Amino acid sequence: MAFDYDLFVIGGGSGGVRAARIAAADHGAKVALAEEYRMGGTCVIRGCVPKKLMVFASEFPGAVADAQAYGWDAQIGAFDWPRFRSALDAELARLEGIYRSNLEKAGVTIFNARATLADPHTVALGEGRSVTAKHILIATGGRPFVPAKWEEMGCLTSNEVFQLEQLPESILIVGGGYIASEFACILNGLGVKVTQFYRGAQILRGFDDEARGHIADQMQADGVDLHLGTDIVDMEPRDGGTWVKASTGHDASYDAVMFATGRAPNSDGLGLGDLGLELKRNGAIPVDDYSQTAIPSVFAVGDVTDRVNLTPVAIREGHAFADTVFGATPRAVDHSLIASAVFTQPELGTIGLSEEEARDREPIHVFCAAFRPMHSLFAGRNERVMMKLVVSQKTDRVLGCHIVGDHAGEMIQLAAVAIGMGATKADFDRTMAVHPTMAEELVTMRNPVRSS
Repeated sequence: MAFDYDLFVIGGGSGGVRAARIAAADHGAKVALAEEYRMGGTCVIRGCVPKKLMVFASEFPGAVADAQAYGWDAQIGAFDWPRFRSALDAELARLEGIYRSNLEKAGVTIFNARATLADPHTVALGEGRSVTAKHILIATGGRPFVPAKWEEMGCLTSNEVFQLEQLPESILIVGGGYIASEFACILNGLGVKVTQFYRGAQILRGFDDEARGHIADQMQADGVDLHLGTDIVDMEPRDGGTWVKASTGHDASYDAVMFATGRAPNSDGLGLGDLGLELKRNGAIPVDDYSQTAIPSVFAVGDVTDRVNLTPVAIREGHAFADTVFGATPRAVDHSLIASAVFTQPELGTIGLSEEEARDREPIHVFCAAFRPMHSLFAGRNERVMMKLVVSQKTDRVLGCHIVGDHAGEMIQLAAVAIGMGATKADFDRTMAVHPTMAEELVTMRNPVRSS
């Protein structure tokens, strides 16, 4: 059977764009891609990129205060949100244009339309036409949501935050994951009075417990009103804001309420059920190690599969898919050792096992140091950095590395190279320190603080 395309990609985010480009440019496939909204997906349009730019913006008050402590006659005025948002929109448009241009240069046909599956080889486009493809890749990502009980209350998610006409004077952020905690820090830094509710015992579940506590303490010291073991039991509009009653009995009104309590895979309405593909309970598309579904011609990568929901992972999965299917080079992505950064204030960089995960698997040594870094110490700020290595007693291999402090994301990227190569604590000890830096602590911790 002759097909219109060798590959049809549904979704123009990081994973789908990478797969389309590699299949077309590197392997000579005839490729088409459909995107119903804006090219770039969550990361570029409503995620990592605009969020990181907001992080930068939120740090300037502290930077100016530090400048004063260092002797500069520095002043800072009010934050001009409309001006920042205008510049942000322009930057996102520029990046979207690059994504689109790179696809066109690779020879990919672009459809600005919604696409669904009519059968294992046919894609129905929202513009009323259908095309066929030998292979179909679903890369539709995920979306934030507001719990059904509160859907009619006009609450924000991470999608809408970037589109606010003006910043609220006060906001309640519900959730304790990295998105909730990052936005709590960002908005606090921009001058918004931030309250955060999390029903669990500590924010950032799934990360190292000691790092989580360190970050929560600093967030509260910086002004975030953090309520742990707390959930919403009632909510209603009042006096132009939103009145909220908490499970702890606390009640207050806020100018805005934002939910960051999880994300759902964008698999609804794609026609997968009609093809007999059974989804996971949360809507994720099940795939094998090579991103293939139970329908041989249909593949999926990125957040819609709910494996590891990070942009670099989606990119790697998309590239591996293209090499496997069109490059005759089967490649599976290893999801077992992935570095990540949480852009709270202070920042967290992490790779490998937490102390809790590691000690459940084998005997370990824990090397940890917390100290006041030179930069903020001189400025008179009571800020502390944490460096932590989790090490196997049996093999001396570094099983996990966790850094809390300025530029932790930059540091963990380099540490990830060594740990990915199987570095031991002895390898770290042999490495000469770079002084004076925060990162030198990673190679100067000689004695474990505890073993288990």
